[in-house]
Amino acid sequence: MPNSNSFSQKTITFHGQRLPEPAYLVGYAWIISYLEKEGGVQVPLPDRLAAATEKHQRYTKGNWEIFTARHRPNDKLADQLVFALKYEGLDLYILKKLFTHEGPEFIEEIVRESPTGQYARRIWFLYEWLFDQKLQLEDLKQGSYVDLINPKHQYPGQSVNAKRQRIRNNLPGTPDFCPLIRKTETLEAFIATSLDQQIEAGLESTSQDLLRRTAAFLLLKDSKASFQIEGENPGNQRIKNWGKIIGQAGKVQLDIEEIERLQQLLFGNQPLKNMGIRQEEGFIGEHDRETMIPIPDHISAKAKDLSNLLDGLFSANKQLQESSYHPVFIATTIAFGFVFIHPLTDGNGRLHRYIIHHILAKTGFARRGLIFPVAAAILNRIDEYQEILEAYSSSRVSLVEWEPTIDNNVNIKNDTADLYRYFDLTRQAAFLFDCVRETIEKIIPSELDYLEKYNQLFQQLNALVSLPDNRVDLLIKLLDQNNGKLSKKKREKEFSEISNEELKQIESWYASIFSTDE
Repeated sequence: MPNSNSFSQKTITFHGQRLPEPAYLVGYAWIISYLEKEGGVQVPLPDRLAAATEKHQRYTKGNWEIFTARHRPNDKLADQLVFALKYEGLDLYILKKLFTHEGPEFIEEIVRESPTGQYARRIWFLYEWLFDQKLQLEDLKQGSYVDLINPKHQYPGQSVNAKRQRIRNNLPGTPDFCPLIRKTETLEAFIATSLDQQIEAGLESTSQDLLRRTAAFLLLKDSKASFQIEGENPGNQRIKNWGKIIGQAGKVQLDIEEIERLQQLLFGNQPLKNMGIRQEEGFIGEHDRETMIPIPDHISAKAKDLSNLLDGLFSANKQLQESSYHPVFIATTIAFGFVFIHPLTDGNGRLHRYIIHHILAKTGFARRGLIFPVAAAILNRIDEYQEILEAYSSSRVSLVEWEPTIDNNVNIKNDTADLYRYFDLTRQAAFLFDCVRETIEKIIPSELDYLEKYNQLFQQLNALVSLPDNRVDLLIKLLDQNNGKLSKKKREKEFSEISNEELKQIESWYASIFSTDE
């Protein structure tokens, strides 16, 4: 092994990031430095990194966790690996790159030195799980089982015993698709609020008629918002059609055929030239104005990898729904995993948001018959949404080796499948939880409140003037649009039959009913 001291010098910067104070890289940061210098291997930088000082103060600042001199491991690869597993959790992408670089002999040596050690057993299991390759090691015959994922660091999935290493495999996925979510104070606080119970409590006193009308309104609102996120302004019929599709979320199991069916429904009478799962590469970005060479912000998974990646995604979805994994975490894992893979030529974003609806409904988190207008909440924070999408892409786009094609697409030259299998979704989970919270605490109550007030005004209008229901509805909408006043132009065009006294009374009722304390 090369002189590892070259990776353990005190530093104040790492990959352009400033450490809180001069310190020694440890754990994954040390391993990343080692892989770069010894193997020329580049990996996405984790959101959290570790370093150790010669002091005796342990603290966290920014994305750095600073350890004490007592915690600092020896300058050996195996010791740094054990430190990473013990204090930082699992980074499956980095681990697979490291195992590939070092080879099976490295793992076998670690296990033989400490055959019953819990971290040696974890490393052993992870190698065989990641590569589907059995090492030259005998099965363990005794010893207590240990969890693969430490729940202090990351959220575990369903636990299955692996007798060979006496490991409880609680990874939230499969070797073909397994993103992870770190345990944070923010996420723990969200879980503690029991948002699904809040929505049930908030709707207990709501009449079934009002609930049905609210559900229909929210469905339309969410459908419209999903198109607006994509920068589209389709006709009302297309918005209504997509709303009907969202209303069916949770009723059919997700698979490739279902995704292709949903794409067909999304585009309807205006299908794309190439519908269904992509048969060629794809990217999100722009083209140079003069040369037309692609300028990618995100490069989609290789077309030849899509079948395997989607099988992994759908298998993970089924596995997670049979576990106690939080429904919002399942929705985060599958929906964001889908949009990062980007398996379609177009429609990925809207289907990504459909999958959120699907899983929240399928797991029972969302009340049956009431779609959470999550897209509306996303639209309210569109800049943050863009940031968390870019957080994944920006650290990976440079790891994809590509060349431009004749038709100004990209031709991917290296193996990239693992970039779409193993990644951290902590930021995305916090974002989605916040959107769900806003939906439950603000958007749904606001729509319920509006419809209750609408009903009250509707009844008073019917008692005052003789108008068809659709005309009463139009009148209320015009009042909404003009702060409770009916403009002279609109009155002359639409409601000339209403007298001055009646209009004065109507506007007074509107002001009284829709007034707020704000």
